[in-house]
Amino acid sequence: MEVIGLTGGIATGKSTVSKQLATRGIPVIDADVLAREVVRPGTRALKKIVSTFGPEILQEDGTLNRAKLGAIVFNDGVKRRQLNAIVHPAVRWEMAMGVLKCWLRGEKVCVLDVPLLIESKIYQWVGKVVVIYWSVFLIAQPCARMPLMTTYYPYPRDRGSSAEIQLQRLMQRDKSTRDAARARLQAQLPIAEKLAYADIVIDNSGTQAELEVQVESFARRLHLEAGWSWRLKWLIPPLGLFSAIWTLIWRHVKYSRQEERLG
Repeated sequence: MEVIGLTGGIATGKSTVSKQLATRGIPVIDADVLAREVVRPGTRALKKIVSTFGPEILQEDGTLNRAKLGAIVFNDGVKRRQLNAIVHPAVRWEMAMGVLKCWLRGEKVCVLDVPLLIESKIYQWVGKVVVIYWSVFLIAQPCARMPLMTTYYPYPRDRGSSAEIQLQRLMQRDKSTRDAARARLQAQLPIAEKLAYADIVIDNSGTQAELEVQVESFARRLHLEAGWSWRLKWLIPPLGLFSAIWTLIWRHVKYSRQEERLG
């Protein structure tokens, strides 16, 4: 079974792509959903968060006040790292369990939808990295490391400043202020830099119909690449394990060489 890492910047349409992949029979493990589940009342992660940030970040019913906690961590790098140190290990464990369940069901492929796929180094543990992007970034935020990208589904557009588009989308989605939206964007790696790690880039600067065409093409590619060998690897676990280890080693060498070329 191949594990695909899906990422993108805030408000780039990553969740839309995840939903479209799921409707095409590809299991998606959503890190955002897991991040909410691991901080439910009574969980170990929530108890650690309360111990670190104080009981005022809880609502009256004992659930986490995400808006209040977000306002704290997105403006303070130290506190953000403290929160990540609590939540990320719990989410990673749940993701690993989700991947295991997919393998036990005999799935050909599964997708990890992770906003911080690159920042948290999870990209090192997947077979392919997919970045959701806008073609306008190719002009607005050029990236010297783009040769690493192997497949690109372009729908070129000239729709103004890429940063402004992303900011407006985030404000509309979360109904947040401009300053709050900008703080959230600055907490993540710029989208253009994520291209350096992409094996596949899906452009979401076009229409919904154009995006669906790209997702359909990508889904077909995943099924075709799985071929018949996925069943053999599932029936013979040591073969599947060897294949996974080999893939991870090859990708590590690939990224290392890329880093060396860039100095």
